[in-house]
Amino acid sequence: MKNFLNLKHIILLIILSLIYTFICASSYVSAVSSDIQDSVFRLHVIANSDSEEDQNLKYIVRDKILEYINSISNNEISKEDVIILINDNLDNIKKIAEDTIHENGFDYSVKLNIGNFAFPTKTYGDISFPAGFYDALKVEIGEAKGQNWWCVMFPPLCFVDVTSGIVPESSKDVLKENLSEEDYKIISEKNNNITFKFKIIEVFQNIGIKLAQS
Repeated sequence: MKNFLNLKHIILLIILSLIYTFICASSYVSAVSSDIQDSVFRLHVIANSDSEEDQNLKYIVRDKILEYINSISNNEISKEDVIILINDNLDNIKKIAEDTIHENGFDYSVKLNIGNFAFPTKTYGDISFPAGFYDALKVEIGEAKGQNWWCVMFPPLCFVDVTSGIVPESSKDVLKENLSEEDYKIISEKNNNITFKFKIIEVFQNIGIKLAQS
């Protein structure tokens, strides 16, 4: 009987330890994810379909939008500045997308929306952002049933050459200014300890996305 009670106590301690670990991990993920998500603004372009023509069109529209945004962004030093800039120029961005589509022989409509959307884990050069819900400008072409393309407009990572793995130091400086030292390490460093933390965030955030979309 005594051994049975001891076993029950051990099982109870194990369960309590697991619950405590889960709560600690959940709190850590929530804090880090919120800081990272609050510090960036993304661009999300969705093609009409997965046909080769529609996918090529998606990239042409993307380039035109980025070219325009790059031409009007001068002194935007915060995420809020960028969102205001995009909001003020939403009609122009939509017209550029529509004109580009028509110039390339298509008659798809374009829908623009600034909101908070689910994103998978994504790497830009040597900076990786975990999955989660991020503020973004979403551009939907036609039926928007094709593959996505996304980048980070603030800090400006949309023009990063992913093949070279180089992110401008100016963009990294903006991230450092907006993130804690721990949070910046999570997205920029690649050692066993940081990689483990990143995976924990990734797992929790992917579960959150699936629950929100179910």
